Amino acid sequence: MILQSVLFGMVIATLYGAAFHLWRGGSFMRFGLYLVFAWTGFWGGHWLGNLIGWEFIKVGQLNLGTATIGSIIVMGIGYWLSLVQVEPERKAGKKL
Repeated sequence: MILQSVLFGMVIATLYGAAFHLWRGGSFMRFGLYLVFAWTGFWGGHWLGNLIGWEFIKVGQLNLGTATIGSIIVMGIGYWLSLVQVEPERKAGKKL
């Protein structure tokens, strides 16, 4: 894959992460988390599309369709998993 395709993919994946952050909101840490989810899903979807042989919205060497689907899936699952809140343990003998 040539450098232009990698840079274009990183820009698109970053835009996906930023748009998801605008939609769901959150802190600066969440923004970074959404970016990591978007990049991971994007490149994972691109790789999986090439591995299976699916060509859906191909832009040059970049399989944009499967990369977009992968990015959306990973961001959705990552967002859902990030909603889990850990409650502190209650000590034996204490009543609330």
